Amino acid sequence: MVLDKDGKKMSKRLGNAIDPFKTLKDHGADATRWYMISNANPWDNLKFDLEGVAEVKRKFFGTLYNTYSFFSLYANLDNFTYKEAEVPMEKRPEIDRWILSELHSLIQKVDQAYQAYEPTRAARLISDFVQENLSNWYVRLCRRRFWKGAYETDKIAAYQTLYTCLESVALLSAPIAPFYMDRLYKDLSGVCRPTASESVHLAAFPTADLSLIDSSLEQKMELAQRLSSLVLSLRQKEKIKVRQPLQKMMVPYHSLEEKQAILAVEDLVKAEVNIKELQLITDEDGIIVKQIKPNFKTLGPKHGKHMKQIAAKVAEFTADDISAIEQNGLKQLDLGDQTIDLMLEDVLISSQDIEGCLVASEGNVTVALDIYISPELKSEGVARELVNRIQNLRKDSGFEVTDKIVVTILKDGIVENAINVNLGYIKTETLSEAIHCVDELKEGVEIEFDDTRTRLFIQKHEYLCQ
Repeated sequence: MVLDKDGKKMSKRLGNAIDPFKTLKDHGADATRWYMISNANPWDNLKFDLEGVAEVKRKFFGTLYNTYSFFSLYANLDNFTYKEAEVPMEKRPEIDRWILSELHSLIQKVDQAYQAYEPTRAARLISDFVQENLSNWYVRLCRRRFWKGAYETDKIAAYQTLYTCLESVALLSAPIAPFYMDRLYKDLSGVCRPTASESVHLAAFPTADLSLIDSSLEQKMELAQRLSSLVLSLRQKEKIKVRQPLQKMMVPYHSLEEKQAILAVEDLVKAEVNIKELQLITDEDGIIVKQIKPNFKTLGPKHGKHMKQIAAKVAEFTADDISAIEQNGLKQLDLGDQTIDLMLEDVLISSQDIEGCLVASEGNVTVALDIYISPELKSEGVARELVNRIQNLRKDSGFEVTDKIVVTILKDGIVENAINVNLGYIKTETLSEAIHCVDELKEGVEIEFDDTRTRLFIQKHEYLCQ
């Protein structure tokens, strides 16, 4: 019981106080500690927020758990125990070399942060790596490598790469989340490295292998992520699902080097955002019209008394001038009595939407997305939605990943046409031996998406063979 100086209860004053024991019980010590350290250094003040702890638990620990669960599911199916020889880097696909480059860059930065007594920086670096690079990019782009194909070099390389990333994250995070990371480390090493240390806290801290860090590859993948992010933001703005294929996106380039960089990630971007065609254009094509205006927030403190002159000069910028400042990051302005450097941060550049397309920009990267959905694209989108619903029903029915099934679906005037056109794709993605479209169906579950409302029923193929 807490009493004030007169011995009276202080329950009213403490009525809205945070109960630390309830916080630990609901979210755990590691999530609470990670929230506190990732938001402020231990010696700084922190406005504690229970919602923040829940968010850390969901976004960081939840993402890491889901990534480990994905790895363990398929590793168990393929009996992966890391008994094979290490696949040489030159024989691993580019996506593996990229994530390992990002991993060793992370190790280097986190080690420096810990040595400088900056745990907040370390926690943020680890969180970004797990959520953005490892889960949201690497695992998502490599899913088919784990559940498709024979157990050969490519699949083994995928397992080894993901295992290395998970183990390293456990080691890097252990000073901040000692309990969770010890469990993760033991679960990983117990199967794959029986001679490993019995605890993450007895294992050696990771050492960055500088030979695996490829800055050009990291920049290349960053470009792919930026292009993908812009397209996905336009899809979200127009409420077009990623499962709905679109025909074309256009990307302007300013130099031969930039063109080659975009072409190098073309296939990756198209697959990520579900686009059929990536068209490269130049500013001279006149397809995308850009506008520019001064950024008074940055110009004011630097050139306050010349603001009117600068604004007048910027208003006269041609398309070539805008392209030049985007490409070079600065442009010199002659104000008569002096010459100043106008930086890219000193202007605000926007792109106008064009007929049939939406346009978005970030820094010097711009994309235009063709949002027209032809009947053929619509049919493929319906097929992808069906694949998603069938996969969810497989999971809810408790089927094994390798189980073959037979699908029965109620006709609605839309789904049967989509199935006929995309039959091979649907069967391959869902491990379906046959798909039957019927006029009446009482079994199964109702499914609904877009303009489609039908009923779906699945059975294991083996039951029908008995």
